[in-house]
Amino acid sequence: MIPEIPEPDILVVGGGLGGVAAALAACRAGRTVVLTEETDWIGGQLTSQAVPPDEHPWVEQFGTTASYRALRDGIREYYRRWYPLRSEALALSRLNPGAGRVSKLCHEPRVALAVLESMLAPHRAAGRLTLLTEHRPVAAESDNDVVRSVTLDDLRDGGRRTITARYVVDATETGEVLELAGVEHAVGAESRAEFDEPHAPDRADPLNQQGITVCFALSHHEGEDHTIDRPADHDFWSSYRPDFWPGPLLGFEAPDPRSLESVPRTFVPNPALDPLEVTADQSADAGDKELWGFRRILARKLHRPGAFDSDITLVNWPLNDYWLKPFIGEGTEALRGARQLSLSLLYWLQTAAPRQDGGTGFPGLRIRPDVTGTADGLAKAPYLRESRRIKAVTTVTEHDVAIDLVGPYGGTRHRDSVGVGGYRIDLHPSTGGDNYIDIGSVPFEIPLGALLPRRVRNLLPAGKNIGTTHITNGCYRLHPVEWNAGEVAGALAAHCLAEGVEPHQVQSEDKRFEEFARLLDRDGVQRHWPDVRGY
Repeated sequence: MIPEIPEPDILVVGGGLGGVAAALAACRAGRTVVLTEETDWIGGQLTSQAVPPDEHPWVEQFGTTASYRALRDGIREYYRRWYPLRSEALALSRLNPGAGRVSKLCHEPRVALAVLESMLAPHRAAGRLTLLTEHRPVAAESDNDVVRSVTLDDLRDGGRRTITARYVVDATETGEVLELAGVEHAVGAESRAEFDEPHAPDRADPLNQQGITVCFALSHHEGEDHTIDRPADHDFWSSYRPDFWPGPLLGFEAPDPRSLESVPRTFVPNPALDPLEVTADQSADAGDKELWGFRRILARKLHRPGAFDSDITLVNWPLNDYWLKPFIGEGTEALRGARQLSLSLLYWLQTAAPRQDGGTGFPGLRIRPDVTGTADGLAKAPYLRESRRIKAVTTVTEHDVAIDLVGPYGGTRHRDSVGVGGYRIDLHPSTGGDNYIDIGSVPFEIPLGALLPRRVRNLLPAGKNIGTTHITNGCYRLHPVEWNAGEVAGALAAHCLAEGVEPHQVQSEDKRFEEFARLLDRDGVQRHWPDVRGY
């Protein structure tokens, strides 16, 4: 028999970064929360999807919420306390555990998981927070512009439970609750006519979505043979050559996302370079040309000699982006295809990839199930870059953030700003046949209106489902922005319960917004940027 769960003040559906941040903020305000997650790991793109954090270049100084900074600090402290770091690395205040080039804080998924669980632990112990992992939303009941309840399947025992709450936060990876509850939303690409965005297509296409990636972790052990069985779809993927690609997808020649010119990638496992000499600054260098070091999550040379016999790198490369079918609409087939692509890439690397010494294949590459927490070594969930998006009170468009439109020091300043973010508008090849769209943007603000559905009064988005477009999602989809959106959603729901008001009143009435903004300021939510230049 399924145990009863007392009705919470707030139901947060989806335990990714936005969901965790929403739960923390609501619990911090003294509210009771049920947090659900489809996999058995909270953390979303940082853990179950195994993606090191994509962040703006000022992240060490400013441009995040205080609680996101606490997460980053906790990850570093975990390594300092438990890993055999060499003295020079141990002394670094800005330790980058993997010395990856994509981020100033590349690290293993399990470390992020441990820190996130630690952050939630006191609220679980106090009874304010109930965490239901391996629960998937399957239905929702709405009435009079209010979401009354959400029904979830227990993926472990096949049971089903319906949870009623006064506020519902949709922190799922694809905005599933929006669909289930009949909340107006957009999917895929809007037409150019809708918002006059220069990079939008002529026609709207719900099935035109960014490609997904099934990530995996690798180490390399020279002289050993860890070659996997030949994947079922390897013949297809080994001969697949996209029209807009300079050669086979499984090859080291790929477009530069910013210029679209053909650029060779290099692949040298366990390079000799001291990881302390690696810098990570995407405003100066995207860092994606050297594949092993791009998303390296453990650097053996940061540790005492003999502690590790290999680095660990995370494979989330142009070579395993999957765009043949849209995930929202054809999820089962898209996931199967993406998994087969990643396995085929691994097999190609082990058996056929060109080596710098003139040979082919790296049979010493070993996929790491222990890193991803799965039997086959592939990430628990696909990396999803795009979600359903609410039809919002405020929709962020290309006109708000693109450097070519607003200038390097421009950008829309929002009266109702509840956070900040920064990243290039970075769209990967799409299921509609688009190549990369990777264009300069400016440091931006997150308007509260982007977190408010136009009609529904008690549902708040907390991730990639906020009020952006297909284009601007490309810069609002990253780890710290998702956390910021989730934190604000949880804080807003708690504030509305305490004050007896509704979210739309808080956004539209200056006095009410100022009261809420003071709470955000108190909790360390940065709402405006200093004078910095976009890139």
